[in-house]
Amino acid sequence: MSRIGRAPIAVPAGVEVKIDENNVVTVKGPKGTLTQAMHPNITIAQEGAEIHVTRPNDAKENRALHGLTRSLVHNMVVGVTEGFKKELDVNGVGYRVSKEGKKLVMNLGYSHQVIMEEIDGIEIEVPSANKIIVHGCDKQKVGQFAAEVREKRPPEPYKGKGIKYTTEVIRRKEGKTGAKKK
Repeated sequence: MSRIGRAPIAVPAGVEVKIDENNVVTVKGPKGTLTQAMHPNITIAQEGAEIHVTRPNDAKENRALHGLTRSLVHNMVVGVTEGFKKELDVNGVGYRVSKEGKKLVMNLGYSHQVIMEEIDGIEIEVPSANKIIVHGCDKQKVGQFAAEVREKRPPEPYKGKGIKYTTEVIRRKEGKTGAKKK
C-alpha cells in the first residue's frame, strides 16, 4: 500500500471540496478555486473533514496513480488555504528587475529588456531590484512560471551571474587560470 496514498487529507475550515462524476475535484477556499480531473481508476471520497483516496487493485498503473492523485488533491487544498511561493534572486552587475503594471521587466545583460506578462492565477512581487517572488494557489503554475523566468538567464558556474532560486546552490568552477598551477 502506498504510504502517501493511504494518508487522509485534512480539509480545514473554510475550504469546500466537491467531487463530481468522472473524478473532477473542485476545491474552493479563501485564496481561490482550483478544479482538476483525476484518473477514473482511483476512488476519491470525502468523509466529514477528511478526504480518502483508494485504488481498486495492486496493478502497477493503479499503484503509481494512488500516491499521485492524493498529492494532487492535497496540493489543491494547501493552495487554496496557504498558497505556494517561489523566490528567485538576480545576480550580476547591471542585472535588475522591476514590475510595470502586470509585466515583469528584466535587464539581464542583453541588448534588450526581457518582458514577461503575468499569467492568470499567478502574482509577481518585486520587493527589490534583484529579487522576484512568484506566488499563487496552483503549485504547477507557480513552479512553471518561476522556471520560465529562470530560463531567461540561468546561473553560470564561473561568476554566478544569472537568475537562480533563493534556495538553489550553484556549483562554482575555477576559471582558465586555475588549471595552470606549477
